[in-house]
Amino acid sequence: MERDFIPVNVAVLTVSDTRTVETDTSGKLIADRLTEVGHTIVAREIVIDSEVIIRAKLAHWIADPGVEVVIATGGTGVTPRDVTPEALAPLVTKPIPGFGELFRWLSYEEIGTSTIQSRAEAALCGQTYVFLLPGSTGGVRTGLEKILIPQLDHRLKPCNFVMLLPRIKNEQRG
Repeated sequence: MERDFIPVNVAVLTVSDTRTVETDTSGKLIADRLTEVGHTIVAREIVIDSEVIIRAKLAHWIADPGVEVVIATGGTGVTPRDVTPEALAPLVTKPIPGFGELFRWLSYEEIGTSTIQSRAEAALCGQTYVFLLPGSTGGVRTGLEKILIPQLDHRLKPCNFVMLLPRIKNEQRG
């Protein structure tokens, strides 16, 4: 029996000191592609490269029961201004290391050894999935098309992130 598609509520965060709504091609790509496949974009914002500001926005969305998935773009490189993983770290309930590993493996085919500079990662934070993607539109496309769109589709077998949401929301740790 074919499973029905189950849309999830997604918040999109762009981390950049220079991008505006008009120039935010990566955030737009995330919002547009996820809407195209049937998900709901419940929030989209741009914040500067500040660990405190990024963490506050992530914490706000993680605490919001209307947000099931947060996808951030930007701030995942190795320069001093790249602090998105550090902003997320104290909010993590369970790291999802396979996301970053798979992202870099896929990215290697596209950009070679430069992928080593990516700190793309994912985690479960309370009952919310958080995914950190690079700021480049190419990196976002790779993460979306090759990992997130399939994993956010309840019909993907043998398992996917969406099918686990009811358990994440309802199970109590013993």
